Amino acid sequence: MAAANIDAADNSPAPPRSPLLYDVLGSATAGIISRIVTHPLDTAKARLQAPTAGGQSPFRGPLDALIRTYRREGIRALYGGFGAVIVGGTPGTVIYLTGYAFFRDSLSSLVSKRNEDSTDTSRGGGNGRQPLSHGQEFAIHFSSGMLAEAVTCIIYVPVDVVKERMQVQQTNTSRNPLSQGNSQTHPYKGSWDALRRILQTEGMRGIYKGYGATLGSFGPFSALYFVFYERCKFWAKEYNNRQRRGITGDAKIIEDGELPLLHLVACSASAGALASWLTSPLDMAKLRLQVQRGQAAAVSSNAGRSTIRQTLQYRNALHCLSVAYREGGMRGLFRGAGARVLHFAPATAVTMTSYEKCRSFYAQALG
Repeated sequence: MAAANIDAADNSPAPPRSPLLYDVLGSATAGIISRIVTHPLDTAKARLQAPTAGGQSPFRGPLDALIRTYRREGIRALYGGFGAVIVGGTPGTVIYLTGYAFFRDSLSSLVSKRNEDSTDTSRGGGNGRQPLSHGQEFAIHFSSGMLAEAVTCIIYVPVDVVKERMQVQQTNTSRNPLSQGNSQTHPYKGSWDALRRILQTEGMRGIYKGYGATLGSFGPFSALYFVFYERCKFWAKEYNNRQRRGITGDAKIIEDGELPLLHLVACSASAGALASWLTSPLDMAKLRLQVQRGQAAAVSSNAGRSTIRQTLQYRNALHCLSVAYREGGMRGLFRGAGARVLHFAPATAVTMTSYEKCRSFYAQALG
């Protein structure tokens, strides 16, 4: 009898792995794939949005920025700051996606429980799990996106500062009043050199001073993105479930990772395009403030605090937006929006499609 029990124990299936492991592996793989594909588009966006004398960009558009940057500086310039993005951005992507899933599931459970308790009180008995209203779903996805971004910015802000300093450094000398005639076109030799020199000249404050501006830019983007993405996935699953029931009679509910590839691409790209376009002015203000801080630090050894303060063009994000509007109207506010959409639409499509499919793959392979 004891031997039988031992045999039964030996033949029992191993306990299932935590879904967190699938989230981590899927998001890490997705982050690397996405960065390789879309980093040149991000460089074009950064150069289009970088502050210039007179407020006029030297590039006619994102494609012109890509072509001219490649012709003048080569492929290396298009991947400026890539090292910092891979080393810091990959764990950032992991925290971002797993954090969003955690906040979404936790908030959904909390709100569902409150709905059940409210139903029990009003009807005098349990009535099962209560569905979330559209307003509750919106609030949960919006809040989860903001919370995930707030946590991830602890990693993303230093990465973003280094990346954008590297991406726009070629444009900082001949066209900006803060360059003070400096003829050096490449003050940073690479991502690690940029990080080291920023820490030396500006300290930790220089690395994290843009936390509020970055969260003010990417927070609304993430919040809106996940609202749009979750709604698009809901419509896609409803459509596929109807198709499945009508053709095969199968009543099984389709999961996120089981959605057809083209449907996932359409959901993620559409959500990324809409959210990135709506939040483009915030991203422009964040980038200009980060670049301005770097330029001010570069001339600090040759000028006093009062001189630097006089040459600073923007006081804060709101002032930066107002200056951009005075210089170019709504077109000035949305300068670089096309490049931002061209970057984020494929970036979110590649990231989220890879994440959903890789997560499903790891769940099947390791489960």
